Amino acid sequence: FFSLHQPIMATVLSENKMFEGKWLRLKHDSATVGTPMEFSVYLPSKAAFGQEKVKCVWYLSGLTCTDKNVMEKSGIQRAAAASNLAIVAPDTSPRNPEGSKIPGEDDGWDFGSGAGFYVDATQDPWKAQYRMYSYITKELPALVAAQFPQILTGRDHTGIMGHSMGGHGAITIALKNPDMYKSLSAFAPICNPMNVPWGHKNLGNYLGEDRAAWTQYDSCELAKAYAGPKLHILVSQGTADTFLERELKPEALKEAVSGNDNLTLDLRMDEGYDHSYCYMASFIDAHLAHHSSILNA
Repeated sequence: FFSLHQPIMATVLSENKMFEGKWLRLKHDSATVGTPMEFSVYLPSKAAFGQEKVKCVWYLSGLTCTDKNVMEKSGIQRAAAASNLAIVAPDTSPRNPEGSKIPGEDDGWDFGSGAGFYVDATQDPWKAQYRMYSYITKELPALVAAQFPQILTGRDHTGIMGHSMGGHGAITIALKNPDMYKSLSAFAPICNPMNVPWGHKNLGNYLGEDRAAWTQYDSCELAKAYAGPKLHILVSQGTADTFLERELKPEALKEAVSGNDNLTLDLRMDEGYDHSYCYMASFIDAHLAHHSSILNA
């Protein structure tokens, strides 16, 4: 495992000019998860080629994804350029090389590789490496701050968003860290994992069978208890999403938020849209505009 004492700068794997800005893919050795990790950064024009510092939105991806899915399929760079925002898109789990795999981590698409669920595992054999919560909230922000001084840091300059499992990650991370994020949105988030099959599988394996331990990673439970600064959440959900009834439960989040004066929720049920990046590409501009309006207020 790698040293935690100082961020080791990431290696640039590729860079492409897009919408007058720059999309970079990078790789670094993670001390938190113990494997090499890849991530994406988009810098709008004035930060990529000028001297301007910009605010930033973190994007967390869903099951099976890497950082590349959102960058290749959603149009997020165009929307970010229009809003003058940087984007940071991490991976979704540790990536053990062949010969070093944890038994079972590649057996299914909805657990293990590509499915870190944005928790810090407490159970063997996952607890040594499946620590995506700490990776997203501690190690990677420190690395990004060190390597990209043109990205402003601190709550007033930072938002977080995600899709599906990443929507769950964005909401739980924002609610658990009210001093870190000023703006929050999600596409088709897993809102109530304690009560759906994806949550049972992931929380049960990563955290154990004691459901009391699951509450710290359930958006509904966290929303009921949230006591931080006022936070306005945008959630977009397609009505033709095949996972809507079984896995996502936005109505449970709506009910949880309604009982907390520190939270407001704009739940948009978009007729006929599914769970795919076709949906996200259709409304990515609205989400980045949401973040821009709050971060620039």
